[in-house]
Amino acid sequence: MSYNNILVTENDEITTITINRPKKLNALNKETIQELHDAFADADSDEETRVVFLTGSGEKAFVAGADISEFANFDVAEGANLSKKGQELLFDFIENLSTPVIALINGFALGGGLELAMACHFRIASDNAKMGLPEVSLGVIPGYGGTQRLPQLVGKGKAMEMIMTAAMISAEDALQNGLVNHVTTQEGLLTLAEIIANKILRNSPMAIASAIKAVNANFKDGVNGYQVEIAQFGHCFGTDDFEEGTTAFLEKRKANF
Repeated sequence: MSYNNILVTENDEITTITINRPKKLNALNKETIQELHDAFADADSDEETRVVFLTGSGEKAFVAGADISEFANFDVAEGANLSKKGQELLFDFIENLSTPVIALINGFALGGGLELAMACHFRIASDNAKMGLPEVSLGVIPGYGGTQRLPQLVGKGKAMEMIMTAAMISAEDALQNGLVNHVTTQEGLLTLAEIIANKILRNSPMAIASAIKAVNANFKDGVNGYQVEIAQFGHCFGTDDFEEGTTAFLEKRKANF
C-alpha cells in the first residue's frame, strides 16, 4: 500500500512504521491518522509480522503534536467528534492490537505524539527525547486518551503536574516515572528495540495476544480483569502454540512457534 505521510518497512518478522512529515516535525493530521490505522491493521493481519515498531523520521521528533491548523476553528460538537473518532480509529486501536507495538521515541513526543506513544504497549526513548502534554496552554485538554493513560503510567499526581503545567520532561525523568521502559542514545535506539523484539519473538504470538487482552482489561471500566485472564488462560489451552510450548519444555528443546 502507498502512503503520503508514513513509511512502512518489514524485516525479520518486525514491521517498522515511521511517521514521515519532517517539515511538520511529524505532526498528526487526519490523513496521517488514517494512514497509521491502515498500516497497523495490515501489520496485525500479516502472519509474518510479530512485532511492530513505531517511530518518527529524522532526529528531532517522534511526533511533535497534532496539526493545530486542522481544528483551530472547530466548534464544540466538531471538537468532541475529533477526539472520539481519533481515539477509536487509532489510539484505542493500537492499544488493543494483538501484535506487540513498541514506540521508539526519537525526539519530541508532545501532545498527540505522546498520546500516540502511550497507546503503544510500551516505550523506549533516546536520551535527547522530550515528552509532554502542552494542550492546556492552547485552552484545551489532551483529547486522544492522554488524561487516562498518563495517570496509569506515572500516577495521578505526576500526571496532574504534567498536564497542568504543560511542561516537557526529559527522557531520564520519563524513565524514573515509568513513562518509558528504557533510555539509550539516539544511535542505539533501533538496536535496543531489536534486542527487545528478539526476546519477544522467542515466545508464543498467541499467548502474547491473550496477555495483551488480559492486561488491558484491568484498565477498562466495568470489566473484570480477573475473569478476562481466566478466559484467556483457558483459551491458550486450545492453541497449537500451547501444545508446542509444553511439548518442547517436556522434551527439553526450544519451542518453534
